Amino acid sequence: MNKQKVLMVLTSHDKLGDTGEKTGFWIEEFAAPYYAFKEAGVDITLASPLGGQAPIDPNSESEDAQTPATVKYYDDAAAQSAVANTKVLTDINASDFDAVFYPGGHGPLWDLTENKHSIQLIEQFLAAEKPVAVVCHATATLLNVKDSACDYVVNNKAVAGFTNSEEEGVQLTEVVPFSLEDELVKRGADYQKVEDWHAFAVQDGLIISGQNPASSVLVAEKLLNKLGA
Repeated sequence: MNKQKVLMVLTSHDKLGDTGEKTGFWIEEFAAPYYAFKEAGVDITLASPLGGQAPIDPNSESEDAQTPATVKYYDDAAAQSAVANTKVLTDINASDFDAVFYPGGHGPLWDLTENKHSIQLIEQFLAAEKPVAVVCHATATLLNVKDSACDYVVNNKAVAGFTNSEEEGVQLTEVVPFSLEDELVKRGADYQKVEDWHAFAVQDGLIISGQNPASSVLVAEKLLNKLGA
């Protein structure tokens, strides 16, 4: 039996609005799914809009944000090398993979939400009946994705993503380019959430989404179940 192949798409964006601070992808939201996929024997490819080094959000490297998966990552030269050498998104073909996973962090709000190559890629995965998994702010990558009837794919779909109250909790409501929760609702999504910072993931057809960093493992597990891996 051939190995299942999962594409993980990371942000290339490292500027937190006009704050002068850095952002990127949230390391836990990458590391926990990455090791879940590894343990399941899945073949993983990393890509980003610009290729090369994907920026890690410095806030996700703080002591209180660490988990067993992040500790493992910082001791894993191969995983760090993969993050430093991501493939360029335009060189990726959906047909080469069985599923795609987008880790969050604030970066995707800026560079993946309206990235035509990312949008096209997700549309190709869904058209080929392949699952698309997103967590936290990465649910924004679904906002402009449409189906063959030109309807937004999140319309009438149960989806989760970083909540308005969680954004307030990290004091970035005035910094982010848009409210993820509000935009999903505007697109007709059946937006679902639980208490702030609690783990929550929902699956509706081929779309699997999680609310926050604590949800990344749940999303990865649902994706692995969908793949039968």
